[in-house]
Amino acid sequence: MCRMETLVAQAPFGQTPDGAPVDIYTLRHADGMEARICNYGGILVSLKAPDRDGHLEEVALGYDHLDGYLAASPYFGALVGRYGNRIANGKFALEGVTYTLAANNGPNALHGGRKGFDKVVWQATRTSVASAPALELNYLSKDGEEGYPGNLSVKAVYSLTSDQGLRLDFSATTDKPTIVNLTQHTYFNLAGRGDILGHQVQIDADRFTPVDGALIPTGELRSVEGTPFDFRQPAAIGSRIEQDDEQLQRGHGYDHNFVLNHPIGRLDVVARVTEPVTGRVLEVLTTEPGVQFYTGNFLNGAIKGKGGQIYYRRAGFCLEAQHFPDSPNHPEFPAVTLKPGEVYRNTIVFRFSRQSSHHG
Repeated sequence: MCRMETLVAQAPFGQTPDGAPVDIYTLRHADGMEARICNYGGILVSLKAPDRDGHLEEVALGYDHLDGYLAASPYFGALVGRYGNRIANGKFALEGVTYTLAANNGPNALHGGRKGFDKVVWQATRTSVASAPALELNYLSKDGEEGYPGNLSVKAVYSLTSDQGLRLDFSATTDKPTIVNLTQHTYFNLAGRGDILGHQVQIDADRFTPVDGALIPTGELRSVEGTPFDFRQPAAIGSRIEQDDEQLQRGHGYDHNFVLNHPIGRLDVVARVTEPVTGRVLEVLTTEPGVQFYTGNFLNGAIKGKGGQIYYRRAGFCLEAQHFPDSPNHPEFPAVTLKPGEVYRNTIVFRFSRQSSHHG
């Protein structure tokens, strides 16, 4: 036990408005990588990764204190559920029953509703996975919570991997048919400051899901060929983001789901982001069929984050591994239904490395 205590440190992080205590847990790697997670929202409060000279720097947007997350947070670093992303008009039908969710994003339900998994206190247990430091978080989402059917028992395990990765293993079971789409919503900036327009992004996706004016997928799986959404070869985020393109205008930049080329359920590298100045490289691995690429289009300088840094537009990007938005209303999309006796599983890894020499 002693070894583990040194690997996962625990400290008070404040309390929620109704008095529930919140703790923060620090997972450290011998080679320097450090993740700090609080049990409010399962939020990844801090992630430090080395640059090409070994200099550790904060690469995740967020707040220094719990108060910031309680007051106003665009899902910084949070675990998102019961359904990540948008559901059209906050309605879906399952086995002949229509369910109505809270509309918290115009007419749509977004990221689990008014009080999604990002705003609840999870039960935390310090543990280890494959002898690496880990934090297990558990939450019981009760039948009817935010309009969703079934008592959903959710487990999320964060662990550090030997190859500079932060791994997240989700699992969930239900006592009644329901829908589940869990994700992790960290905003990254591999330079540690400024905007992310110079970051080079590669996404292993031949297609994406175009959206209508309410940012709901039309149902089309459109080829990225010849569009600003072609990241099959690395391209700077800023290289095409201002192009005169209807999809970019609707999202105010990139805020779209990419249809990953890999088979669902297999853990593969699906995206790679390189920051040329610091040499930091982030690889995203997932078992999920899609990844939502979001470029911080709605950050506007109103948020003062860590160390007093002001988060202007495009100060961070998200790669949210997930099932497609509005899947319950698109039978042609991969299914998001979970039935009693089944186990939902979803693994996401954020793995860091560095380029040894400076590339343009």
